[in-house]
Amino acid sequence: MILSNTILLVPTTIQLRPPLFLCFFKLQMTRPQRSKQRIKSTDLSDETPSQSKLKFRSSKSKFKLKAPLSPERPISNMSELNYQNLAILGSEFFSIDALDLAPLLLGKFLRRDDVILQITEVEAYRPNDSACHGRFGITARTAPVFGPGGHSYVYLCYGLHMMLNIVADKEGVGAAVLIRACAPISGLKTIQQRRGQITDKPVLLAGPGKVGQALGLTTEWSNHPFYEPGGLELLDGPKPEKILVGPRVGVNYALPEHVNALWRFAVAGSPWISAPKNTLKLL
Repeated sequence: MILSNTILLVPTTIQLRPPLFLCFFKLQMTRPQRSKQRIKSTDLSDETPSQSKLKFRSSKSKFKLKAPLSPERPISNMSELNYQNLAILGSEFFSIDALDLAPLLLGKFLRRDDVILQITEVEAYRPNDSACHGRFGITARTAPVFGPGGHSYVYLCYGLHMMLNIVADKEGVGAAVLIRACAPISGLKTIQQRRGQITDKPVLLAGPGKVGQALGLTTEWSNHPFYEPGGLELLDGPKPEKILVGPRVGVNYALPEHVNALWRFAVAGSPWISAPKNTLKLL
């Protein structure tokens, strides 16, 4: 009797599970329903494909703007910005000492064509500065440094890198601010093509030569006014919450007081800063 009871219990246990073909049938029936839901949410729209992409990019940008410090948004207080409506800074903005202008440039935007970069690191070069190109006086190469504030000074470094500077102070003074690093805000594909590097990491723009290349600059851009619409513009932007300071890079040929001068400025918390970083401290 014990053996008989055991045999009767085995089929009872098996019958509690649904047959395999019913599970497969149920799975097949649920797949079309999920597919229809996707079609409803994406395809039933009056927008063109280009409008849909634009809307997606816009919403994506808004999400990033509300996020804390990130490679895409190095400054945290940017949630209210509209890049299309940012004002071009006037010529009077630049007519101050280079040491005062340098930290004010942090957070501002450089725009050329579809490329917008946010300035994250700069260096000040002043008159009577043994590290400044102006120490040679007015030459064919350095003449733009002695031009009016708000003009560009682009020079070729080591025969390879185009270095972008923003001339400071009044005409004839001979001072400028070097743009050492930026963060990409718009036109990433154009930046990558010009740089010949497909990445969205800080290596793309952390260095003055990389900034010049990303903007597609040559020495012919020297003397270009940043405050006039078209070409290369400087747009207003938010001030960083905290600033780093340190000695300038690659000026060991200068006098000791200029080598050690804390005339390098960067946005604290931003990954878009060139090397060396260990010489930078909070202001």
